[in-house]
Amino acid sequence: MPLSATGIDPRGFRARIWSMQTPIIFWYRQDLRTHDLPGLAAAAATGRPVIPCYILDEHAPGEWATGAASRWWLHHSLTALQADIASLGGSLLLLRGETLGQLQQLLAATGADTVYCSRQYEPWAAALEEELHEQLSATDITFKRYAGSLLFEPEQINNQSGLPYKVFTPFWRHCLKQLAPAAPQALPALTNWFTAKLDSDCISNWGLQPTQPDWAASWPQQWQPGNNGARDKLSAFLNNGISNYSDGRNHPALDCTTRLSPHLHYGEISPRVLWHAARQAAAESPALDGQVAKFLSEMGWREFSHHLLHHFPTIPEQAFKAQFRNFPWLPGADRLDAWQRGQTGYPMVDAGMRELWHTGYMHNRVRMIVASFLTKHLMIHWREGAKWFWDTLLDADLANNSSGWQWVAGSGADASPYFRIFNPITQGKKFDAEGAYIRQWVPELAAIPDRYLNCPWEAPEEILRTAGVVIGEHYPAPIVDHKAAREAALAAYASIRVA
Repeated sequence: MPLSATGIDPRGFRARIWSMQTPIIFWYRQDLRTHDLPGLAAAAATGRPVIPCYILDEHAPGEWATGAASRWWLHHSLTALQADIASLGGSLLLLRGETLGQLQQLLAATGADTVYCSRQYEPWAAALEEELHEQLSATDITFKRYAGSLLFEPEQINNQSGLPYKVFTPFWRHCLKQLAPAAPQALPALTNWFTAKLDSDCISNWGLQPTQPDWAASWPQQWQPGNNGARDKLSAFLNNGISNYSDGRNHPALDCTTRLSPHLHYGEISPRVLWHAARQAAAESPALDGQVAKFLSEMGWREFSHHLLHHFPTIPEQAFKAQFRNFPWLPGADRLDAWQRGQTGYPMVDAGMRELWHTGYMHNRVRMIVASFLTKHLMIHWREGAKWFWDTLLDADLANNSSGWQWVAGSGADASPYFRIFNPITQGKKFDAEGAYIRQWVPELAAIPDRYLNCPWEAPEEILRTAGVVIGEHYPAPIVDHKAAREAALAAYASIRVA
């Protein structure tokens, strides 16, 4: 180790000076990474000992408590973050309980006088930030939050009247006129981690993983939560999927999407990293420019969803368009159950619901198909679908989930027209023309010829017999007739005078 002219290692001397300083707490939330994390970088830049901590607070937020699939991801994401911080010389402190109380105890135990964190946009998260600022400031504790989950902060993008956008295209056009997102920021190499022993919980004691039965047993072979997994997904997409992204992203049997949404939801990779990686790909290969633009516009929809949630925090529970609050939704526990289990009799719908159950994920095109089926064929309230997705999706995100369901139902901002009712038969034929997706997830229909694969009930008896399929026994008959359901939905929409 090189010494200074005085024989003293300057780095070791600096570390001893730092160790005598008051520590600073970085409170992890949905930002489980070390790279390009503005709040953590700011804490490290102070030179003070940094205490990274995560608090499992199960006292909130009511019906939007973390879903079962997300809890599985959280377990593995925290495990990965612990290893990442340990490799940098630090130690992730795990606490469980009410957030304010846990932070107050940690502040008192360590003598820290500052808490940094990343900003979140869910209504309860924003309210918690306000509460912490008020309560901690009253005791002379500095509380500061940082951006880092979005490319553009919601207050940054307004229309000419200074109001929030309600339509995506002008919103994204305005975003693209802003200064480009800053380059990703690395954590300072000489981060001074707090090294005194603190009493930390153990992730394995939190009961985040399912048991009896372990329905997620195969997920570790399908997913790698954490920053390394996120970077592997990004690399695979840039090397393979992006060249056919614009069209290929609509075909669920093709590997043309990033599958980064769970990683983004838990903040294992920053949107700035994605932005600059995609821009770099276009710079190196101009032929990809159109594909990259489409990819960035899809990131724009994520931005737009968070923009809406911030400015209109009731969208998880209440229709954005007022007239939809009187929509004549139908009860139907049996039909909802059939939809959840992938037993509707419509193969494209059932394939999507089974993919969701077995993988914690569903292709975006199929999400629109199954959501349209629930809200327009079955006329079951979009909130029922949103709640099911919230519990079963690994990427369950309040902003994306709420705005997406309202978009399909026709009740949201810049929503799909009310008369756009996805035909699950033609959607399957168009976007799964060779039937690979349906045959993967509805294997009982694997031997049905392509012509009848999306409507097996129409197949001649001889074809069904040859395929070994009896409708109503091996595979259910359709729970609703498409034509009749479409007409009923249009009549219901007309009854509320949708503009």
